[in-house]
Amino acid sequence: MPFEYPAAVRESVVDDYHGTAVPDPYRWLEYPDDPRTRAFVTSQDELSRTYLDGLPEVARMRRRMTELWDVPRTELPVTRRGVTVWAHNPGSDDQPTYRIRQGGAETVLFDPNALSDDGAAAVVNSSLAPDGRHWAYSVAEAGSDWQTIRVRATEDRCDLPDELRHVKFTSIAWWGDGFFYSRFPEQDRSSRAPSRHHRVMFHRLGTPQAEDVEWFQNPEDPDLLYDVFVTQDDRWLVLAEWNGTSRENGLLAHALETGAEQEWVRVVDHGVAVHDVIDAIEDALVVVTDRDAPRRRIVRMPLAGVRPVEIVPEGEETIEFAVLAAEQLVVTVLEDASHRVRLFDLEGSQVGEVTLPDLGTITGVSGSNAEPDIYLAFQSFVYPPRVLHLDGSGQRVFAGAEPPVEPSSLTVERVRARSTDGTLVPMFVIRPAGPPRPGPVELFGYGGFTVNLTPMFHPGRLAYLEAGGTVAVANLRGGAEFGEEWHRQGMLGSKQQVFDDFIACAETLIEEGIAGVRGVGIRGGSNGGLLTAACMLQRPDLFGAVVSQVPVTDMLRFQHFTAGRYWTVEYGDAADPEAFEWLNAYSPYHRAGEATGLPPLLITTAEGDDRVVPMHALKLAAAVQHAAGGASAQPLLLRMDMRAGHGLGKPTGKLIEESAHVFGFLLHHLAV
Repeated sequence: MPFEYPAAVRESVVDDYHGTAVPDPYRWLEYPDDPRTRAFVTSQDELSRTYLDGLPEVARMRRRMTELWDVPRTELPVTRRGVTVWAHNPGSDDQPTYRIRQGGAETVLFDPNALSDDGAAAVVNSSLAPDGRHWAYSVAEAGSDWQTIRVRATEDRCDLPDELRHVKFTSIAWWGDGFFYSRFPEQDRSSRAPSRHHRVMFHRLGTPQAEDVEWFQNPEDPDLLYDVFVTQDDRWLVLAEWNGTSRENGLLAHALETGAEQEWVRVVDHGVAVHDVIDAIEDALVVVTDRDAPRRRIVRMPLAGVRPVEIVPEGEETIEFAVLAAEQLVVTVLEDASHRVRLFDLEGSQVGEVTLPDLGTITGVSGSNAEPDIYLAFQSFVYPPRVLHLDGSGQRVFAGAEPPVEPSSLTVERVRARSTDGTLVPMFVIRPAGPPRPGPVELFGYGGFTVNLTPMFHPGRLAYLEAGGTVAVANLRGGAEFGEEWHRQGMLGSKQQVFDDFIACAETLIEEGIAGVRGVGIRGGSNGGLLTAACMLQRPDLFGAVVSQVPVTDMLRFQHFTAGRYWTVEYGDAADPEAFEWLNAYSPYHRAGEATGLPPLLITTAEGDDRVVPMHALKLAAAVQHAAGGASAQPLLLRMDMRAGHGLGKPTGKLIEESAHVFGFLLHHLAV
């Protein structure tokens, strides 16, 4: 069918970047309340959903995904003083229910599904007090980064009157009769302006937020973020200091017994290296760092300024994270982009290893020195989220359903593509078992911000595989699957290398006979949406279909909106002449005017996305549709999700609907 697109006026907006004139004809789409923007979104979404819902592949995917999503999924438990709290979804609930076990009895602690009729209110962060008597939880509405923290008593399962607002990008760290958290000054939640002046507060239970005591702020650098952590011995409050999305964080420590007015100890400046705090042993922090160790090591950093002492040295595998629990270090490492878990004593000798059910991912570990229990959250391409339980008697499954498909029905293998500079870039290739044959391939990538793509459970993918598809998950540069150097080779002025890696992966899939010509469909979200949009514009001939989800597309103005300024450490800033040159060279919105012969394209965004604001998706859609002359034989679609955001806490119903549209779209358009 021919596609005719809603008209979008082109205005004469031109910016001057260091002497270069850059048109921005769709600047008006940056304003969500502009009536023109609302009309554009409504008409685009109506066109897209009418088309997508009419595809037979979408209907088939929706039916099967509804069945595959209806599988019990259990998240990481936390135990404090014999009280255990965890989240569990029996299958098709929009949000998981929080359960509690104390004194041998198990019951519901909190059900987020009662918060809204459409399941769009979600618990996105929680923390159980050390004495097990209170549970703090934060709720986000419609996918927003903004959260509200509340507190529930575990004995009677009733909320206290406490309500903390103006909160995002925070942890919750209990101490004494309250907890530490981070907040911003009061701000309209609908504002697209960047949030600044992150500060650390202490909240005493039963008191209004206005009485919270400020323990730290940095007026000299209001763009920094602060994450709070209280050591298990209750002696130290530790702040991780973040410059945007850079993993090279600073550390500050404060002796809690001295009160809020005393001086902070500067342990390390930000911008030096990764310093992920595990805990403290006496007067030293135990830290995972990549300083002098690109694949990371564990060191003891004395707060008296003495040189760090190595506990676990750097090895061939990259250390991803570690936890101090049951008087040992539980260390999760990356081995060719999947996880292994090693156990070390506090002197650094390996004392054991956890047996995992499959090639997969550890999404979290919980435990403390006061408890014998260690919990590990695990999943894989076929295993739904499950929890493994370790204690003095051994290892067992705490909770977890069996795979909804027979694991032997699928084959998982590693395929490597040779990129433009000769580097081998690995992919997981998941396909139906049996002799390989060309099929429709979903090639998924991200390639940035040290995000590692490891084996994860996705019911939508399982339905796609059952329908004869193949899935390829690419470990591109920009991630940190192989250490910090792998990341650095795909950031700032080297970002084009990520696109080259992804294109090489697609070419290899075709050359190896895994996909036919035009049989590769690419998909990615957020930074991965940038990836797919940029690659589509650079090689429109290569791909059979493109899905760009909640994408970053305007690389010259992203820093002016909400969380965008945090990304300049990864992308650069167009205010810098050198960065402008590389950003302008690949910015999808600015390159879309040159587009010809584009493959079928589905761009998705969400009304409440305050991480990557919708203007990125809207401007790209307007630009590619204009380049096509306002009509095209192939679909160039924009899909808008209402009452949703960047993906945080998205209800199950919306996940199924979006996945059916995405994978049905790919199946319909990919040549075999």
